[in-house]
Amino acid sequence: MNKNAYQKYKTTSVQSASREKILLMLYEGAIKFTKLAIKAIEEKKIADRGMNIGRAFDIIMELNNTLDHKVGGDVAVQLEQLYMFMMEQYTKANISGTVEPLQANLKLLNTLYDGWVQAVEKLKTENADKKVG
Repeated sequence: MNKNAYQKYKTTSVQSASREKILLMLYEGAIKFTKLAIKAIEEKKIADRGMNIGRAFDIIMELNNTLDHKVGGDVAVQLEQLYMFMMEQYTKANISGTVEPLQANLKLLNTLYDGWVQAVEKLKTENADKKVG
């Protein structure tokens, strides 16, 4: 598949994705870029480290910016605190060139991702039950 066709496919898949799917895709991206940043630090590739930390940081900032405090209540407040902590960790990792802050973020990202996967599955099940009943 040529690059242009692949890009169109990716764009279409994002545009047609549900809000839940987009949320999971954002987490998947943050996880991927955090892992790539860890690898870049281990391989002493400073430019790659900065680029990948920047991408992961931007995703977390977008997740933070889209929190709905009216609907989310305490959960939104807690997520905001986590996202702020994670952005600080990305900054710390980029300045220090150490993997520990990235490893902490990766652990958080995986935990959050798993929780959202379960929540999305529960939502799908509840919606399917409503359609049947």
